[in-house]
Amino acid sequence: MTTAVLHPCSSASLSIPNRPPLRYAVLGAGFAGISVAWHLLKESPRELRLSVDVYDEVGIGGGASGVSGGLLHPYSPKGKLLWHGAECWRECLELLNVAETAASSSYQSTENRDFSESFGNFMVRRRGILRPATNAKTLDLMSDNARNCLASCVVETIDKDGAQNLVPNLYLPLNCAFYFPGAMNVNPHRYLQALFLACQSSAKTSLGRKNITLVNKSITDVLELEGGYDAVVICLGSKVDFLPGLTGKLPLRTCRGVITHMQLHESARGSYPDDGPSILSDAWLAVQGPRNLHMGSTWEWQSRNYSSDVPAEEASRALNELLPKASAVYPDIEKWEFAGARAGLRAMPPVTSHGSLPLLGCVNQLIGAGQFCNFWVFSGLGSRGLLYHAWLGKLMSKAVLSCNEELLPSELTSWKKNRQ
Repeated sequence: MTTAVLHPCSSASLSIPNRPPLRYAVLGAGFAGISVAWHLLKESPRELRLSVDVYDEVGIGGGASGVSGGLLHPYSPKGKLLWHGAECWRECLELLNVAETAASSSYQSTENRDFSESFGNFMVRRRGILRPATNAKTLDLMSDNARNCLASCVVETIDKDGAQNLVPNLYLPLNCAFYFPGAMNVNPHRYLQALFLACQSSAKTSLGRKNITLVNKSITDVLELEGGYDAVVICLGSKVDFLPGLTGKLPLRTCRGVITHMQLHESARGSYPDDGPSILSDAWLAVQGPRNLHMGSTWEWQSRNYSSDVPAEEASRALNELLPKASAVYPDIEKWEFAGARAGLRAMPPVTSHGSLPLLGCVNQLIGAGQFCNFWVFSGLGSRGLLYHAWLGKLMSKAVLSCNEELLPSELTSWKKNRQ
Protein backbone atom coordinates (compact mmCIF):
# COMPACT_ATOMS: atom_id res chain seq x y z
CA MET A 1 0.00 0.00 0.00
CA THR A 2 1.26 3.48 -0.93
CA THR A 3 0.35 6.28 1.45
CA ALA A 4 0.31 9.85 0.23
CA VAL A 5 3.01 12.03 1.76
CA LEU A 6 2.04 15.65 1.14
CA HIS A 7 4.12 18.69 1.92
CA PRO A 8 2.09 20.93 4.18
CA CYS A 9 -0.16 23.75 3.11
CA SER A 10 -3.70 24.73 4.02
CA SER A 11 -6.51 26.98 2.92
CA ALA A 12 -5.55 29.38 5.69
CA SER A 13 -1.94 29.58 4.52
CA LEU A 14 -3.13 30.49 1.01
CA SER A 15 -4.50 33.75 2.39
CA ILE A 16 -1.34 34.92 4.19
CA PRO A 17 -0.70 38.56 3.15
CA ASN A 18 2.36 39.25 1.00
CA ARG A 19 3.20 35.59 0.57
CA PRO A 20 5.14 34.75 -2.65
CA PRO A 21 2.97 33.78 -5.61
CA LEU A 22 2.14 30.08 -5.77
CA ARG A 23 3.45 28.37 -8.89
CA TYR A 24 1.81 25.32 -10.42
CA ALA A 25 2.87 23.27 -13.41
CA VAL A 26 0.30 21.29 -15.38
CA LEU A 27 1.78 18.73 -17.75
CA GLY A 28 -0.50 18.15 -20.72
CA ALA A 29 -2.96 20.41 -22.55
CA GLY A 30 -5.75 17.89 -23.14
CA PHE A 31 -9.06 17.43 -21.36
CA ALA A 32 -7.48 16.78 -17.95
CA GLY A 33 -4.78 19.44 -18.13
CA ILE A 34 -6.89 22.37 -19.35
CA SER A 35 -9.66 21.52 -16.89
CA VAL A 36 -7.19 21.48 -14.00
CA ALA A 37 -5.66 24.77 -15.16
CA TRP A 38 -9.08 26.45 -15.36
CA HIS A 39 -10.13 25.24 -11.93
CA LEU A 40 -6.82 26.20 -10.29
CA LEU A 41 -7.55 29.74 -11.40
CA LYS A 42 -11.22 29.70 -10.39
CA GLU A 43 -11.09 27.65 -7.17
CA SER A 44 -8.22 29.57 -5.58
CA PRO A 45 -9.01 32.51 -3.27
CA ARG A 46 -9.59 35.70 -5.21
CA GLU A 47 -6.81 37.59 -3.42
CA LEU A 48 -4.26 34.78 -3.89
CA ARG A 49 -1.40 35.40 -6.28
CA LEU A 50 -1.03 32.32 -8.44
CA SER A 51 0.74 31.32 -11.63
CA VAL A 52 -0.03 28.27 -13.79
CA ASP A 53 2.31 26.97 -16.49
CA VAL A 54 0.77 24.44 -18.88
CA TYR A 55 3.41 22.30 -20.61
CA ASP A 56 2.66 20.56 -23.90
CA GLU A 57 5.08 20.12 -26.75
CA VAL A 58 2.33 19.88 -29.39
CA GLY A 59 0.05 22.59 -28.01
CA ILE A 60 -3.55 22.65 -26.85
CA GLY A 61 -5.52 19.56 -27.79
CA GLY A 62 -2.62 18.17 -29.78
CA GLY A 63 -2.78 14.69 -28.23
CA ALA A 64 -5.46 12.03 -27.86
CA SER A 65 -8.01 14.49 -26.42
CA GLY A 66 -7.95 16.60 -29.56
CA VAL A 67 -8.75 13.66 -31.83
CA SER A 68 -11.48 12.08 -29.73
CA GLY A 69 -14.92 11.49 -31.20
CA GLY A 70 -16.55 14.20 -29.09
CA LEU A 71 -19.86 12.37 -28.49
CA LEU A 72 -21.01 13.59 -25.08
CA HIS A 73 -23.58 11.84 -22.88
CA PRO A 74 -23.50 10.27 -19.37
CA TYR A 75 -24.49 6.66 -20.18
CA SER A 76 -22.80 3.28 -20.59
CA PRO A 77 -23.25 1.16 -23.75
CA LYS A 78 -26.18 -0.54 -21.96
CA GLY A 79 -27.76 2.80 -21.13
CA LYS A 80 -26.87 2.84 -17.43
CA LEU A 81 -25.93 6.15 -15.83
CA LEU A 82 -22.16 6.13 -15.38
CA TRP A 83 -20.38 6.56 -12.04
CA HIS A 84 -21.30 10.03 -10.72
CA GLY A 85 -22.79 10.69 -14.12
CA ALA A 86 -25.02 13.52 -12.88
CA GLU A 87 -22.12 15.52 -11.45
CA CYS A 88 -19.93 14.85 -14.48
CA TRP A 89 -22.67 15.86 -16.89
CA ARG A 90 -23.50 19.05 -14.96
CA GLU A 91 -19.90 20.21 -14.68
CA CYS A 92 -19.17 19.39 -18.30
CA LEU A 93 -22.11 21.48 -19.48
CA GLU A 94 -20.79 24.32 -17.33
CA LEU A 95 -17.32 24.18 -18.92
CA LEU A 96 -18.83 23.99 -22.40
CA ASN A 97 -20.71 27.19 -21.60
CA VAL A 98 -17.50 28.81 -20.35
CA ALA A 99 -15.69 27.84 -23.56
CA GLU A 100 -18.48 29.00 -25.86
CA THR A 101 -18.67 32.33 -24.07
CA ALA A 102 -14.91 32.80 -24.39
CA ALA A 103 -14.97 31.92 -28.10
CA SER A 104 -17.83 34.33 -28.73
CA SER A 105 -16.05 37.15 -26.92
CA SER A 106 -12.85 36.40 -28.80
CA TYR A 107 -14.58 36.55 -32.17
CA GLN A 108 -15.89 40.01 -31.34
CA SER A 109 -12.42 41.16 -30.35
CA THR A 110 -10.18 42.54 -33.08
CA GLU A 111 -7.17 41.52 -31.00
CA ASN A 112 -8.10 37.83 -31.11
CA ARG A 113 -9.83 37.70 -34.53
CA ASP A 114 -7.14 35.53 -36.16
CA PHE A 115 -7.17 33.10 -33.24
CA SER A 116 -10.94 32.83 -33.10
CA GLU A 117 -11.24 32.00 -36.80
CA SER A 118 -9.64 28.63 -36.06
CA PHE A 119 -12.84 27.59 -34.26
CA GLY A 120 -14.49 26.94 -37.63
CA ASN A 121 -18.15 26.11 -38.13
CA PHE A 122 -19.05 24.75 -34.71
CA MET A 123 -17.73 23.91 -31.29
CA VAL A 124 -20.81 22.09 -29.98
CA ARG A 125 -23.40 20.47 -32.27
CA ARG A 126 -26.63 20.03 -30.32
CA ARG A 127 -28.59 17.49 -32.34
CA GLY A 128 -28.72 14.58 -29.90
CA ILE A 129 -27.40 11.03 -30.22
CA LEU A 130 -29.24 7.92 -31.43
CA ARG A 131 -28.34 4.38 -30.36
CA PRO A 132 -30.08 1.64 -32.40
CA ALA A 133 -30.81 -1.50 -30.38
CA THR A 134 -28.78 -4.33 -31.91
CA ASN A 135 -28.62 -6.96 -29.16
CA ALA A 136 -31.84 -8.75 -28.19
CA LYS A 137 -30.25 -10.08 -25.00
CA THR A 138 -29.72 -6.61 -23.55
CA LEU A 139 -32.81 -4.90 -24.96
CA ASP A 140 -34.91 -5.26 -21.79
CA LEU A 141 -32.03 -4.04 -19.63
CA MET A 142 -31.50 -1.01 -21.84
CA SER A 143 -35.21 -0.24 -21.74
CA ASP A 144 -35.19 -0.41 -17.94
CA ASN A 145 -32.12 1.82 -17.76
CA ALA A 146 -33.78 4.34 -20.06
CA ARG A 147 -36.56 4.79 -17.53
CA ASN A 148 -33.98 5.77 -14.90
CA CYS A 149 -32.25 8.45 -16.96
CA LEU A 150 -31.26 11.95 -15.88
CA ALA A 151 -33.90 14.64 -16.23
CA SER A 152 -31.23 16.84 -17.79
CA CYS A 153 -30.32 14.19 -20.39
CA VAL A 154 -33.42 12.11 -21.07
CA VAL A 155 -33.41 8.82 -22.96
CA GLU A 156 -36.39 8.22 -25.24
CA THR A 157 -37.27 4.75 -26.53
CA ILE A 158 -38.47 5.10 -30.12
CA ASP A 159 -39.56 2.69 -32.87
CA LYS A 160 -38.42 2.34 -36.46
CA ASP A 161 -40.66 5.12 -37.77
CA GLY A 162 -39.50 7.52 -35.07
CA ALA A 163 -35.85 6.73 -35.72
CA GLN A 164 -36.17 7.05 -39.49
CA ASN A 165 -37.85 10.42 -39.07
CA LEU A 166 -34.60 11.51 -37.48
CA VAL A 167 -32.26 9.64 -39.87
CA PRO A 168 -33.82 8.41 -43.13
CA ASN A 169 -32.83 4.87 -44.23
CA LEU A 170 -31.54 3.98 -40.78
CA TYR A 171 -31.68 0.20 -40.23
CA LEU A 172 -33.06 -1.06 -36.90
CA PRO A 173 -32.70 -4.85 -36.60
CA LEU A 174 -34.89 -4.91 -33.47
CA ASN A 175 -37.27 -2.12 -34.50
CA CYS A 176 -36.11 -0.07 -31.52
CA ALA A 177 -33.66 2.73 -30.79
CA PHE A 178 -32.70 4.89 -27.83
CA TYR A 179 -32.60 8.62 -28.46
CA PHE A 180 -30.73 11.12 -26.25
CA PRO A 181 -32.06 14.48 -27.49
CA GLY A 182 -29.95 16.44 -24.98
CA ALA A 183 -26.68 14.73 -25.90
CA MET A 184 -24.25 16.50 -28.19
CA ASN A 185 -21.23 16.33 -30.42
CA VAL A 186 -18.28 18.46 -29.32
CA ASN A 187 -15.36 19.48 -31.49
CA PRO A 188 -12.67 18.65 -28.92
CA HIS A 189 -9.80 20.64 -30.38
CA ARG A 190 -11.82 23.82 -30.77
CA TYR A 191 -13.39 23.34 -27.35
CA LEU A 192 -10.00 23.01 -25.64
CA GLN A 193 -8.65 26.06 -27.46
CA ALA A 194 -11.64 28.06 -26.29
CA LEU A 195 -11.34 26.83 -22.71
CA PHE A 196 -7.70 27.89 -22.62
CA LEU A 197 -8.79 31.25 -23.99
CA ALA A 198 -11.20 31.42 -21.03
CA CYS A 199 -8.26 30.72 -18.70
CA GLN A 200 -6.36 33.62 -20.21
CA SER A 201 -9.37 35.91 -19.89
CA SER A 202 -9.85 34.90 -16.26
CA ALA A 203 -6.22 35.72 -15.51
CA LYS A 204 -6.52 39.10 -17.23
CA THR A 205 -9.44 40.11 -15.02
CA SER A 206 -7.61 39.20 -11.79
CA LEU A 207 -5.77 42.55 -11.56
CA GLY A 208 -2.42 40.82 -11.93
CA ARG A 209 -3.00 38.25 -9.18
CA LYS A 210 -3.35 35.29 -11.55
CA ASN A 211 -1.32 34.25 -14.57
CA ILE A 212 -1.40 31.37 -17.02
CA THR A 213 1.19 30.48 -19.66
CA LEU A 214 1.36 27.79 -22.33
CA VAL A 215 4.86 26.34 -22.58
CA ASN A 216 5.48 24.40 -25.80
CA LYS A 217 8.00 22.05 -24.26
CA SER A 218 8.21 18.37 -23.45
CA ILE A 219 9.10 17.37 -19.89
CA THR A 220 11.11 14.15 -19.84
CA ASP A 221 11.65 14.00 -16.07
CA VAL A 222 9.16 15.63 -13.70
CA LEU A 223 11.74 15.97 -10.96
CA GLU A 224 13.49 18.65 -12.99
CA LEU A 225 10.54 20.90 -12.12
CA GLU A 226 10.79 20.33 -8.38
CA GLY A 227 12.66 23.49 -7.48
CA GLY A 228 10.45 25.85 -9.43
CA TYR A 229 6.90 24.88 -8.45
CA ASP A 230 4.74 24.33 -5.41
CA ALA A 231 2.95 21.49 -7.17
CA VAL A 232 3.10 19.62 -10.47
CA VAL A 233 -0.05 18.00 -11.89
CA ILE A 234 0.72 15.28 -14.44
CA CYS A 235 -2.07 15.09 -17.03
CA LEU A 236 -0.22 13.35 -19.84
CA GLY A 237 -2.65 10.55 -20.62
CA SER A 238 -0.84 7.55 -22.08
CA LYS A 239 2.47 9.45 -22.13
CA VAL A 240 2.61 9.23 -18.33
CA ASP A 241 4.07 5.75 -18.74
CA PHE A 242 7.04 7.24 -20.60
CA LEU A 243 8.12 9.31 -17.58
CA PRO A 244 11.03 8.08 -15.46
CA GLY A 245 9.75 7.24 -12.00
CA LEU A 246 6.28 6.37 -13.24
CA THR A 247 7.03 3.85 -15.99
CA GLY A 248 5.14 0.66 -15.22
CA LYS A 249 3.84 1.99 -11.89
CA LEU A 250 0.30 2.96 -12.93
CA PRO A 251 -2.26 0.24 -13.76
CA LEU A 252 -2.91 1.57 -17.25
CA ARG A 253 -3.15 -0.11 -20.62
CA THR A 254 -2.62 1.80 -23.82
CA CYS A 255 -4.98 1.59 -26.77
CA ARG A 256 -4.54 3.34 -30.10
CA GLY A 257 -7.76 4.42 -31.79
CA VAL A 258 -8.12 5.51 -35.40
CA ILE A 259 -10.96 7.79 -36.50
CA THR A 260 -11.78 8.19 -40.18
CA HIS A 261 -13.09 11.35 -41.81
CA MET A 262 -15.89 10.65 -44.30
CA GLN A 263 -17.37 13.00 -46.88
CA LEU A 264 -20.33 12.74 -49.24
CA HIS A 265 -19.56 14.12 -52.69
CA GLU A 266 -21.54 17.23 -53.58
CA SER A 267 -23.08 15.44 -56.56
CA ALA A 268 -24.33 12.50 -54.46
CA ARG A 269 -27.91 12.37 -53.22
CA GLY A 270 -28.99 11.52 -49.70
CA SER A 271 -27.01 13.94 -47.55
CA TYR A 272 -27.29 13.54 -43.79
CA PRO A 273 -30.17 15.61 -42.34
CA ASP A 274 -28.89 18.91 -41.01
CA ASP A 275 -30.77 18.40 -37.75
CA GLY A 276 -30.03 14.66 -37.56
CA PRO A 277 -28.40 13.12 -34.47
CA SER A 278 -25.04 11.39 -34.34
CA ILE A 279 -25.15 7.60 -34.09
CA LEU A 280 -23.77 5.19 -31.49
CA SER A 281 -23.30 1.55 -32.45
CA ASP A 282 -20.42 -0.91 -32.86
CA ALA A 283 -18.95 1.96 -34.85
CA TRP A 284 -20.06 5.49 -34.08
CA LEU A 285 -20.79 8.35 -36.46
CA ALA A 286 -20.04 11.84 -35.16
CA VAL A 287 -21.84 14.11 -37.58
CA GLN A 288 -20.08 17.34 -38.51
CA GLY A 289 -22.53 18.46 -41.20
CA PRO A 290 -24.80 17.15 -43.99
CA ARG A 291 -21.82 15.87 -46.01
CA ASN A 292 -19.14 15.59 -43.37
CA LEU A 293 -18.77 13.12 -40.48
CA HIS A 294 -16.24 11.20 -38.42
CA MET A 295 -16.45 7.42 -38.04
CA GLY A 296 -14.74 5.53 -35.25
CA SER A 297 -13.08 3.95 -33.59
CA THR A 298 -10.57 1.13 -33.81
CA TRP A 299 -8.98 -0.43 -30.71
CA GLU A 300 -5.31 -1.44 -30.95
CA TRP A 301 -4.38 -2.59 -27.46
CA GLN A 302 -0.84 -2.26 -26.07
CA SER A 303 0.21 0.13 -28.82
CA ARG A 304 2.99 2.58 -27.96
CA ASN A 305 2.36 4.77 -30.99
CA TYR A 306 0.97 8.11 -29.87
CA SER A 307 1.39 9.90 -33.19
CA SER A 308 -1.83 11.41 -34.55
CA ASP A 309 -0.63 10.72 -38.08
CA VAL A 310 -2.15 7.66 -39.74
CA PRO A 311 -0.22 5.98 -42.59
CA ALA A 312 -2.17 4.82 -45.64
CA GLU A 313 -1.98 1.14 -44.70
CA GLU A 314 -3.29 1.76 -41.15
CA ALA A 315 -6.06 3.99 -42.51
CA SER A 316 -7.09 1.26 -44.97
CA ARG A 317 -7.29 -1.32 -42.18
CA ALA A 318 -9.37 1.05 -40.06
CA LEU A 319 -11.77 1.74 -42.91
CA ASN A 320 -12.18 -1.98 -43.63
CA GLU A 321 -12.94 -2.59 -39.94
CA LEU A 322 -15.29 0.34 -39.32
CA LEU A 323 -17.30 0.58 -42.52
CA PRO A 324 -19.15 -2.78 -42.17
CA LYS A 325 -20.05 -1.94 -38.56
CA ALA A 326 -21.39 1.48 -39.47
CA SER A 327 -23.27 0.28 -42.55
CA ALA A 328 -25.06 -2.34 -40.44
CA VAL A 329 -27.19 0.48 -39.00
CA TYR A 330 -26.63 3.27 -41.53
CA PRO A 331 -26.34 1.62 -44.97
CA ASP A 332 -26.00 4.97 -46.76
CA ILE A 333 -22.47 5.32 -45.36
CA GLU A 334 -21.38 3.12 -48.25
CA LYS A 335 -21.92 6.12 -50.54
CA TRP A 336 -19.52 8.27 -48.56
CA GLU A 337 -15.85 8.68 -49.46
CA PHE A 338 -12.80 8.39 -47.26
CA ALA A 339 -11.25 11.84 -46.70
CA GLY A 340 -8.55 11.20 -44.12
CA ALA A 341 -7.80 9.68 -40.73
CA ARG A 342 -6.32 10.62 -37.37
CA ALA A 343 -5.42 8.68 -34.27
CA GLY A 344 -4.85 8.99 -30.55
CA LEU A 345 -3.30 6.77 -27.89
CA ARG A 346 -5.74 6.35 -25.00
CA ALA A 347 -4.72 5.53 -21.42
CA MET A 348 -7.21 2.88 -20.32
CA PRO A 349 -7.71 2.29 -16.57
CA PRO A 350 -8.60 -1.06 -14.99
CA VAL A 351 -12.23 -2.14 -14.72
CA THR A 352 -13.68 -1.82 -11.21
CA SER A 353 -17.07 -2.54 -9.69
CA HIS A 354 -17.96 1.05 -10.65
CA GLY A 355 -16.73 0.69 -14.22
CA SER A 356 -13.50 1.99 -15.73
CA LEU A 357 -12.52 4.97 -13.58
CA PRO A 358 -9.63 7.44 -14.00
CA LEU A 359 -6.60 7.37 -11.71
CA LEU A 360 -5.99 10.38 -9.47
CA GLY A 361 -3.76 11.04 -6.50
CA CYS A 362 -0.49 12.28 -5.05
CA VAL A 363 2.59 10.41 -6.33
CA ASN A 364 5.36 11.92 -4.21
CA GLN A 365 6.55 8.56 -2.94
CA LEU A 366 6.25 6.83 -6.30
CA ILE A 367 8.65 9.22 -7.98
CA GLY A 368 10.89 9.94 -5.00
CA ALA A 369 10.03 13.62 -4.65
CA GLY A 370 11.91 15.88 -2.25
CA GLN A 371 10.56 18.22 0.41
CA PHE A 372 9.41 21.27 -1.51
CA CYS A 373 6.93 20.16 -4.17
CA ASN A 374 3.84 17.98 -4.40
CA PHE A 375 3.38 15.80 -7.47
CA TRP A 376 -0.05 14.66 -8.59
CA VAL A 377 -1.33 12.43 -11.35
CA PHE A 378 -4.61 12.69 -13.27
CA SER A 379 -4.70 9.97 -15.92
CA GLY A 380 -6.67 7.02 -17.26
CA LEU A 381 -9.58 8.97 -18.74
CA GLY A 382 -9.83 6.28 -21.41
CA SER A 383 -12.65 6.87 -23.88
CA ARG A 384 -14.67 9.04 -21.48
CA GLY A 385 -12.35 11.98 -21.04
CA LEU A 386 -14.86 14.51 -22.28
CA LEU A 387 -17.47 13.44 -19.72
CA TYR A 388 -15.11 13.07 -16.74
CA HIS A 389 -12.68 15.94 -17.24
CA ALA A 390 -14.71 18.85 -15.86
CA TRP A 391 -15.84 17.44 -12.51
CA LEU A 392 -12.62 15.57 -11.81
CA GLY A 393 -10.52 18.57 -12.83
CA LYS A 394 -12.44 20.61 -10.27
CA LEU A 395 -11.85 18.04 -7.52
CA MET A 396 -8.19 17.70 -8.44
CA SER A 397 -7.62 21.45 -8.29
CA LYS A 398 -9.18 21.62 -4.83
CA ALA A 399 -6.94 18.77 -3.64
CA VAL A 400 -3.86 20.45 -5.09
CA LEU A 401 -4.65 23.87 -3.61
CA SER A 402 -5.28 22.42 -0.16
CA CYS A 403 -2.62 19.67 -0.34
CA ASN A 404 -5.31 17.22 0.72
CA GLU A 405 -5.69 13.98 -1.22
CA GLU A 406 -8.73 13.06 0.87
CA LEU A 407 -10.78 15.54 -1.15
CA LEU A 408 -10.61 13.05 -4.03
CA PRO A 409 -13.16 10.20 -4.17
CA SER A 410 -11.63 7.03 -2.73
CA GLU A 411 -12.67 5.11 -5.87
CA LEU A 412 -10.15 7.19 -7.83
CA THR A 413 -7.22 6.76 -5.44
CA SER A 414 -7.79 3.06 -4.58
CA TRP A 415 -5.30 2.02 -7.28
CA LYS A 416 -2.54 3.11 -4.86
CA LYS A 417 -3.75 0.66 -2.20
CA ASN A 418 -3.48 -2.20 -4.65
CA ARG A 419 0.22 -1.60 -5.26
CA GLN A 420 2.51 -4.14 -3.64
